[in-house]
Amino acid sequence: MIRIVVDSSSDYQTEEIREKNLDLVPIAITIGEKQYVDGVDLERNQFYEILEETGEFPKTAQPSPQQFLDIFLDAKEKGDEVVCITLSSALSGTYQSASLAKNMAEYDPVYIVDSRTATCNIKVLADYARKLADDGHSAGEIAARIEVLKSHVKVVAALDTLEYLSRGGRLSRTAAALGDMAGLKPLITITEKGEVAMLGKALGKNKAISHILRHLESLKIDEAFPVYSIYSYGTENCGRFEEKLESKGISTTGRLQIGATIGAHIGPEAFGIIFVEQ
Repeated sequence: MIRIVVDSSSDYQTEEIREKNLDLVPIAITIGEKQYVDGVDLERNQFYEILEETGEFPKTAQPSPQQFLDIFLDAKEKGDEVVCITLSSALSGTYQSASLAKNMAEYDPVYIVDSRTATCNIKVLADYARKLADDGHSAGEIAARIEVLKSHVKVVAALDTLEYLSRGGRLSRTAAALGDMAGLKPLITITEKGEVAMLGKALGKNKAISHILRHLESLKIDEAFPVYSIYSYGTENCGRFEEKLESKGISTTGRLQIGATIGAHIGPEAFGIIFVEQ
């Protein structure tokens, strides 16, 4: 059997993890004085509500090598192969923990893939890995294909406020306050190096949507893969965006919610799109 391992930054729903027979390594999140386990005792809407109520900036702790090692040793005992897809090494030490665990397990059929991305982009990669496994491909073949695909999985999102970029130290409080007063909506993406980067800024939600649509016009979406609309907390902006996508002939496979790992930096009412570029 081939086991697909992801960390909780992949933002899978709990029932999906069970349905797709994935192994999940959770990430610990500290907000103020309290520590939570992402996806275990911290639901997504609850997370954003705590963000709004406390004004705190969450701190994430990468999973320990032991958390991965437990899975790898179990696979070794059962003779299973493993493909482990982690949060971008540019954003977390999760990849390093998984790599260290592989060395400790001393088991060659464990393949660690640095996704160079985050959130639901990882879900696209892991879903494809699961399909390849179900189709009879070996773990080595699957890992090689994921390495190629990962640079083609794209995300573009618009933020409703600059406040959370400020809380995370990516923007000064003064600049954030002035930007919010002016109605600036930052547009973000994840680069091929796996870093969160600013794609641009727009004045107001409608212009933010137009900016994303223009960006999509310059790209070719691979229709062999799903296209997802994404949101953080509150679906009004996402719903309006989906209507505009439909008017441009872009159909979405579903709507996914961004979890705590990236949600801490973007805050409520963010919206966007995930797709695979040809």
